[in-house]
Amino acid sequence: MRNAETVTFGGGGLERAAHLRGDAAALADMIQSPKARVLPIWRGKPLVHGERLNSLVLLPPGHPVAQLPSGGPEQEAQDMVFLGLLEDDAPVFASDISGWVPDELDEEALGQFLDRSEQQHPDLEPGQVFAELRRIMTRLSPLEAELAATAKAILGWHVTHRFCAKCGHESRIAMAGWQRNCPSCSASHFPRTDPVVIMLITHGDSVLMGRSPGWPEGMYSLLAGFVEPGETLEAAVRREVLEEAGVRVGEVTYLSSQPWPFPASLMFGCAGRALSRDITIDPEEIEDAVWVTRSEMMQAFAGDHPTMLPARKGAIAHFLLQNWLADTLD
Repeated sequence: MRNAETVTFGGGGLERAAHLRGDAAALADMIQSPKARVLPIWRGKPLVHGERLNSLVLLPPGHPVAQLPSGGPEQEAQDMVFLGLLEDDAPVFASDISGWVPDELDEEALGQFLDRSEQQHPDLEPGQVFAELRRIMTRLSPLEAELAATAKAILGWHVTHRFCAKCGHESRIAMAGWQRNCPSCSASHFPRTDPVVIMLITHGDSVLMGRSPGWPEGMYSLLAGFVEPGETLEAAVRREVLEEAGVRVGEVTYLSSQPWPFPASLMFGCAGRALSRDITIDPEEIEDAVWVTRSEMMQAFAGDHPTMLPARKGAIAHFLLQNWLADTLD
């Protein structure tokens, strides 16, 4: 696909400098460097600023907000995760500061499909706030989007994987945050990424769209599902579409991928040709599935469709549909 890496969170070009993760002396020097910067993350939200919240805020390591606790039993996420090197070899780290509790916190807003709430720490400058990444992801530059997605994913993994999966003992951060080691059984654990297929299934001039319960009224997207052990991407596409919509799929091709740190997926965008238009949904999987013509989808993208909203802007579903409409999938 000619535009594959222009998808949100793709093509940022971050120099991850993985060779430095195990170099304790180099890491110690970098965190003391005047060029070093830290991206604070609060409950998965990056620190941003700007009129449209379109830029990350990177703080010096000594800033009081960068030093806030994670809230874990050992507050171990204060061991900042090394993300990589910026221009002029400036090292950038991520810090989980979820232990901070804002005044008058609206917990209900945090659980909404689209969290519009913003949190500002008193030690930050006016306009510097923590905002939901899905809300602002399309406003960031490719590099900043990659930084935010990486930070959210890796810090989220530490929160959910504190204990050794082999013996149950509490593990410890290693390799600048890119590994956890068990002091009891010596097992090593690495960041989790879950492969997911998301499918642009077409039949003639129509595309198959579905919706999940709880989505905003009228919102539809491409079908998607997790890849199972021992399964190819092509097989996963055919199985998921058959399970969810009862539609059999023939030829399957790969299009593009997208890191999706909500919480830890890698989306594999694929195209598939349906062998029929008959739909039988599984109500345990999805709420509805429909065939949508190209002209109807153009209406939805323009905001003129009477009943349908397009997939969330910034998600790979929106990206694939946009390229399908523009005939730029190959």
